[in-house]
Amino acid sequence: MQTVFKSYKKDFEHSYSFGAFPTIELIKSKPEKVIKVFASTSYREEGREELENLCRKNNVELEINDKVISRLSPKESCLVIGAFKKYECELQKNVPHVALQNPSNMGNLGTIMRTMLGFGVHDLAIIGGGADILDPKVIRASMGAIFRIRFSHFDTIEQYAEIFTSHELYPFMLDGELSLSDMPPRSDKPFTLIFGNEATGLDEHYKQIGKSVVIKHSGEIDSLNLSIAAGIALYEFTKKR
Repeated sequence: MQTVFKSYKKDFEHSYSFGAFPTIELIKSKPEKVIKVFASTSYREEGREELENLCRKNNVELEINDKVISRLSPKESCLVIGAFKKYECELQKNVPHVALQNPSNMGNLGTIMRTMLGFGVHDLAIIGGGADILDPKVIRASMGAIFRIRFSHFDTIEQYAEIFTSHELYPFMLDGELSLSDMPPRSDKPFTLIFGNEATGLDEHYKQIGKSVVIKHSGEIDSLNLSIAAGIALYEFTKKR
């Protein structure tokens, strides 16, 4: 059955990468998932040759089609779109993870994945529900980093913890018991950094499933942006101790 390319909806079996760089990352990392790549007649940047070569190398159809670009993209500046089949991943067991409880902001979700990649963490657990991780807005915010991230959904943190029994869990909370700046040396076990929803944070029961951590800041703000908090935590947990 031929795929009909329309403006994205969550119930589609496919999604889109908007922009040349995210689309190139898609082809490099997930060539088997690519359905087709569309480019505008206006796309004359240096990356066009790389895009054409990548498509040719991976047997990906590249179509020059301004009408499709205009129909799918919310921005006039978008010159390249990749259409791909949706997918889910299996997380690795002996490596660090990030877990997000009901993340609601697509920009934060994409930025966190890009930040994870920057610190060498490739596995992301989504707990509960939240934003559609394969929405084009998330993909664009991640700058294509999502295609190098393994992500999987879990109904509850308990379901996650039953599978990844060797991980040490660190829920980040405003009233966490341990200060991030005063953390004792960690064991050699893999860790999971857990963050709550932007508006509600984590429930109190998270204190029972791990070592709760607080990132201390001045009293002039009530909390840190989720992606900023995740970035600080990733830096501290991945640097040599």
